[in-house]
Amino acid sequence: MKKRFSAWLLALCCHLPAQATWFEVTGQADLLESNLAARNNALKDAVFQAMQYSGADLSTFNYMQPILEQERDQYLFSDSEVREIQVVDVKRGGGKYYVTARIDIYPTAKTCHKTQYKKAVLISQFGMQTPQHAALGGIYQLGDDFSEVLNRQINRQSQSFISPAVTRVDVNPKFPQAATMLAQDNDAQYIVVGNLTDLSATIEKRTLSKDRTSRQFAAFMQVLDGNNGEVVFQQDYRDIAEWPFERTSQVDTKTARFWQSSYGQMVLRLSRQMMLDLENQLACRASLPEVVNAHNSMAQVNVGRIHGVRSGDLLMLWHRAAFVDQSGIPRSRMVKSDIRLTVDRVYESSAEVIVKQPELAGSIQVGDVVTKVVSGK
Repeated sequence: MKKRFSAWLLALCCHLPAQATWFEVTGQADLLESNLAARNNALKDAVFQAMQYSGADLSTFNYMQPILEQERDQYLFSDSEVREIQVVDVKRGGGKYYVTARIDIYPTAKTCHKTQYKKAVLISQFGMQTPQHAALGGIYQLGDDFSEVLNRQINRQSQSFISPAVTRVDVNPKFPQAATMLAQDNDAQYIVVGNLTDLSATIEKRTLSKDRTSRQFAAFMQVLDGNNGEVVFQQDYRDIAEWPFERTSQVDTKTARFWQSSYGQMVLRLSRQMMLDLENQLACRASLPEVVNAHNSMAQVNVGRIHGVRSGDLLMLWHRAAFVDQSGIPRSRMVKSDIRLTVDRVYESSAEVIVKQPELAGSIQVGDVVTKVVSGK
């Protein structure tokens, strides 16, 4: 079923300052456990859509979620791009719960995703901790398919990250050197690894109606720094939904039939939460594009159109340096240079840049880092 979405600007010029923008959005959720749970999920869906459409900072969405779980008709926020939310209509029908909300948003130009290029995240295929749990429905490929879903979720909806592809290479956080080599091979700043930890099902026996089967979906996700292999974020995820398929049927987890079911929709909601957690935890960490080639007054960097690079962008160059601390441990640091570069040609995942001070071009080395210069700096 195609997701229902409607958003438009409301003309409030006579009542509010010119910069105020209101969005009216209808969110939806499956009606499963209770009306309140469905209402909460539908309201969150509406707010998420409005924030994404307006360009507001998605990294703040997590802070709003506990407040949105309180049943109100109006929500007010301070020190946030989302200033006010008004619930104007709720409806139920066809197993769905719909919430229409008006949302007042003031996007700013100083949020991290607007001042940096997108960071590349390499997703490793999610494993399955207990394959026996997949026997119901024969969903043994769910880990692989969930990895692809998370990949698309990031590429379509993330403000701060792009995910080039899903790797079939097994990544173990216990071996950081192997992880860093893989990250370098794929120009990835982070690597996402995970496991599906619980897909167990319970059956509720009913006397006057058909038995109801509920199924868990639990996953454990870790994010590794591609530069050193360290774990920078980890989180458990868990939810439950009705399993609407016959117990003897084999379910293809690549089909719309699965992903449009109540269970598939719950899994999609968790994949979105993973993406939001990446935004919340890592969006404001520095994006570190590297110089991959240098010749005379020209250089090439490993970021391009998919990362948000545009012709004419001004870049600052940083030299990598190394030292040994008092404990004898090798450390790395970044040394700011006086070199400025201008983006000349932009390709899909790389760009050519021109050195603005040709007399300094000889000091540029492969592996040097560039950062985007924001207007006013």
